[in-house]
Order: sequence, then structure tokens, then C-alpha cells
Amino acid sequence: MTATDAPTHVLSTPSDREIRVERVFAAPRALVWRAMTDPALVAQWWGRGHKLVVERDEVERGGHWRYVEHTPEGELHGFEGRYREVVPMERVSRTFEWDGMPGYVVIENMTLEDAGDGRTRMVTVSQFYSQMERDGMLHSGMEGGMAQSFAALDRLLATLA
Repeated sequence: MTATDAPTHVLSTPSDREIRVERVFAAPRALVWRAMTDPALVAQWWGRGHKLVVERDEVERGGHWRYVEHTPEGELHGFEGRYREVVPMERVSRTFEWDGMPGYVVIENMTLEDAGDGRTRMVTVSQFYSQMERDGMLHSGMEGGMAQSFAALDRLLATLA
């Protein structure tokens, strides 16, 4: 794979309160699911490749998740929420909240689809309470951090394949 055909994500705003991200991973769906739900594997990619402590990850309806990212500068960023729906290898719906902005809860709906040729298409739609909250997230640097996390996930998936 060359730099010009390296995997990328496509970000769009289908409504004034949503962010949609689509990304194809060069790994089968079962492997992508495992990397996204096994706490030991999540810790290797989710925090942009920084040290991540998975304090909780109960991947079941009503289960609580909490991750704390440790940046090289010593900053801590905590994220958490509750699982609303879990359909293994197909779909996860959960809430998402950043410690830095308590009370601003996002609903994330993620699906995984077999894209053929051993690839997996992930589509995540994040729904915000208001357009202002959505726009704040868009301008927060989230897209760059997400791209770094996806690159770390790509590296992990390559080692697991």
C-alpha cells in the first residue's frame, strides 16, 4: 500500500446535529470487532496511540465504559459512557462524554459491515443535543485525533492479521 492509497476516513454532517464518519479497515469484521471491544486491544489504539488506561469496558446493554488517555505532556483526558445496544460484530450504540465538558453527552451509533476482500466498513454517526455542540466538536480537533487513533488501529490490525 502506498501513501496515496492509504486508508482514510470520510467525515460528513448529514444533519445540523450529526457527524458521520465512514472508514474502511484492511481487516475482516471479526478482527475489527475484537480490536474495538477487547479492553487490552482498545488500550493499544484508542487514545491516538498514547497510553490509555481502560478503567471499565462492559460491552453489553447498560454496561459502563471509561477510558483515560495519558498524553506525553502528562495531561489526562477521561471519556466515558453507557452502552445502549450491542449486537456483536454488527452494531454498538453508546453514550460518549468527555470529562472536560461534563453534561455534554453524545450518542454514538457504530456499525461494522463486511466490505469484501477481507475488509470492514465502519460507519459511526454521532448525534449531539444541538448544532452548537456538534460544531464545537468539529472545531475541537477531534478529526485529527480520530485520524491518529485510526492509524494506530491500522497498525494494530496489521499485527493481529
